[in-house]
Amino acid sequence: MKKTILAISILLLVCVSTFAQKIEDSSRRTLGYISSSGTVEDGSRRTLGYIDSNGRVEDSSRRTLGYISDSGRVENASRTTLGYINANGSVENSSRSTLGYVNSNGKVENSSRSTIGYAEGVKMEHAAAFFFFFFYNK
Repeated sequence: MKKTILAISILLLVCVSTFAQKIEDSSRRTLGYISSSGTVEDGSRRTLGYIDSNGRVEDSSRRTLGYISDSGRVENASRTTLGYINANGSVENSSRSTLGYVNSNGKVENSSRSTIGYAEGVKMEHAAAFFFFFFYNK
């Protein structure tokens, strides 16, 4: 649950910048990259998977892992809701409890407002996919 909370929070932060497309932890260590075409890579630039234009998230073998909707709903492959990313920068779990926040500088904070990461140039939905499907749920 703690990893899911962190994941949801960090993904929101990604929507701030539009060029670097990099996701970092609170120490500024690079966790991964997401290209504008939807290719997801780890910090060593190995391909982990893909996010298509319809929000379908796939692993490197092209198996569906889940979905990220335009409205901010994050679902697993069975279409069970994992959480939500709100336009105001808050991230909620499936029960609608707030897990964290993303501020306008790209800083991701947990529910206690402690910094847990940074995201640069990544669409909010893509950042969510990174944390939900590739980083914290290994």
